[in-house]
Amino acid sequence: MTVEVLYFAWVREGVGRGQEHVDPPVEVVSVADLIDWLGHEVLRDKTKLRAAIDQQFVPLDAPIAGAREVAIFPPVTGG
Repeated sequence: MTVEVLYFAWVREGVGRGQEHVDPPVEVVSVADLIDWLGHEVLRDKTKLRAAIDQQFVPLDAPIAGAREVAIFPPVTGG
């Protein structure tokens, strides 16, 4: 299963790119598993990360089965 992973804000800066296509192994079943598998240093502290699957906000324990796109970004703030 190939997934497009998108990175935003300081996550993008830390990873060094805005997107990548990956083919995670079958044991990678959730967003959190994907983050761990990707292994980027900037993604180590998951408490500072949020995610979306196919443009829908999801918790990090959400399954990625069937996902075309996973976005990883810092918490959104605003007024």
